[in-house]
Amino acid sequence: MDAQTNLLIISDDFSLYESVKKAPVAADFNVFFAQTDDAYLDVIRENGIRVVLVDCGDALAAGLLVLKKIKKSDALVDVLVGGEAIGREAVLDVIRSGATDFVPKPYERDILGDILRRISRKRELRRETLHLEKKLERKYAFEGLISRNPTMLEIFGVIENIAKYFSSVLVTGETGTGKEVVARAIHGLSPYKDRPLVVCDCASIPENLFESELFGYKKGAFTGADRDKRGLFEEADGGTILLDEIAEIPVAVQAKLLRVLESREFRPLGANESTAVEVRVLAATNKDLGEAVRAGGFREDLFHRLNKVVIDLPPLRERLEDIPLLVRHFLQGANRNFGKSLRGVSREVQKIFLKYAWPGNVRELANVLESAAMLCKKDFVDVANLPKYLRDYVPPQGALAFTGGGRLSTLSDLEKDYIAYLLKVTKGNLRQTAKILSISRTTLYNKLAKYGIRN
Repeated sequence: MDAQTNLLIISDDFSLYESVKKAPVAADFNVFFAQTDDAYLDVIRENGIRVVLVDCGDALAAGLLVLKKIKKSDALVDVLVGGEAIGREAVLDVIRSGATDFVPKPYERDILGDILRRISRKRELRRETLHLEKKLERKYAFEGLISRNPTMLEIFGVIENIAKYFSSVLVTGETGTGKEVVARAIHGLSPYKDRPLVVCDCASIPENLFESELFGYKKGAFTGADRDKRGLFEEADGGTILLDEIAEIPVAVQAKLLRVLESREFRPLGANESTAVEVRVLAATNKDLGEAVRAGGFREDLFHRLNKVVIDLPPLRERLEDIPLLVRHFLQGANRNFGKSLRGVSREVQKIFLKYAWPGNVRELANVLESAAMLCKKDFVDVANLPKYLRDYVPPQGALAFTGGGRLSTLSDLEKDYIAYLLKVTKGNLRQTAKILSISRTTLYNKLAKYGIRN
């Protein structure tokens, strides 16, 4: 029995069931019958009912109550409400309440048949669309990454090509573009995928603890060192280490890191002998390391050692064609996590998503959809479910438009407006704004002073 073509008649009049059963359209459905008590919910669940005709006569309020209960139990069931003829506005109210259509009595076989055939065709198209969407998602899914953007598809090929041979790879891109996901994909495709992948968040380690965190120490190496401690490189021996936000490593420690990359050995604090390791190194950063070298904040020899294989991830605003795929992917995860059956986002939400600049990139989109899914009580995420800053979003003016007299904005205009925009999005968080801009907070302070921007 095909659960997609099961039709339930809910009525106190059994002759209606017999009449529908005899209609030519009944050949397209497996027809069931239930009376207007709560037993109909069991019939729907037990038989996989996908289409329901609620016969309410002149008791429209009672019919709408049945409709509400059915949609609450399964929002994807198509429900027809039938009864005595009502006005156009009342019909619209029935449809706004969740009904697929209203069918006036007396039920004419041709009219009812046309409506049921239309529903059957709509459900068939829905199945075909779902199948194509799943096929499309599989086509553009790669080791946790989802994209049909040409640049990203090239990156998928690079990852596949280097995974078997890499010793060190540098992954660059703005915050939230998926640098760690890329690193995990490279490790997962490598011959060492069953060995550990150790992630080091360099931005979270105090400067005076870097060396001991990365390379460990021996008992007695300093006050408080009452036992030997393995460093992250030793923990990653035989596998891979990801140095996330590598630009945050102090210059003094970079020399030791370079030695590990070149000689495959290091000396823990307080040790008399070096420790040999076989570790592949993945480095990630949202900073311009070339600029950091010129500013004296990053060793040039280490930069060239890491710069042999570079994967530069584009920001989400440069791969807008991926937003529908990513929305579907994240909503599927939300459905599993929250026990929901969200089918997508409204047209208004789509428009906002395609106009918004996404300074937080894919991570920001994921967080927005997770939050919206928790709040959503319908089949589709609507504008009301979005965070306030997106509900109120207006595309930046000035920086992205012509100025007076037909003159294009200068680079200074662009930078000033973009910084002001980011401060609004981050709610004045200077650290986050500087991180998105890939500049230090000191540089940001200077730019705020230069442009007269008050935070």
